[in-house]
Amino acid sequence: MSATTSSKGKIVVPHSVKWHQRLVSFLIVQSAKVVMLTWRARWSDRSGEFQGQQGPVIYCIWHNRLALSMFIYHRWTRKKRPAKGLAAVISASKDGGLLADVLGKFGVKAVRGSSSRRGNQALLEATTSAEHGFNIAITPDGPRGPKYKIQNGVVALAQLTGLPIIPVAAFISSKVCAKSWDNFQIPLPFAKCEIEFGEAIIIPRDATDEERERLRLQLEQALIAITRD
Repeated sequence: MSATTSSKGKIVVPHSVKWHQRLVSFLIVQSAKVVMLTWRARWSDRSGEFQGQQGPVIYCIWHNRLALSMFIYHRWTRKKRPAKGLAAVISASKDGGLLADVLGKFGVKAVRGSSSRRGNQALLEATTSAEHGFNIAITPDGPRGPKYKIQNGVVALAQLTGLPIIPVAAFISSKVCAKSWDNFQIPLPFAKCEIEFGEAIIIPRDATDEERERLRLQLEQALIAITRD
């Protein structure tokens, strides 16, 4: 089913996954699982956010690090920061449908929407998932960029849910960078991974527009500060 809107332009249905996309996602997942076994990882949690902390959080990672996100989740965050599960905010586009199927095979719940399509519905669904105990993952500069520019969605979600935002940076020693808007990174076998979790940022529920913008910039600067290309 294609993404459609109602006559009033309020209801948007995300693109469904076609059979050939399911085949592609199966091949991606199987290949990724094999490649992940060859990686060597080093973790850094300077903020101490994983030391005895409980409750859901919002993980914030750049769009071009998506290929590393499942490795981070399965090897670290789901063990150190347990929750009912992980819900990822994904575009309602055709490409988003493929990604949703890939993440689903890793046991991740997809919340379909972005700032340009189905944004309010995605915000509501993500908030509901958080209320049910899910951690939330979001790529704050996706799905169209600009690269390393945080959009307002993650700030709005954090304000509605009251959950802390944890910036996540990932560096991979051996990779191929696609010629896309974000130079999407495709990790290669036997690479070294360095994962760093930044200090949590909380958006008060009563934050004004000015405070939200200040905290958005703070989050952007914090994530850039721990990012290595």
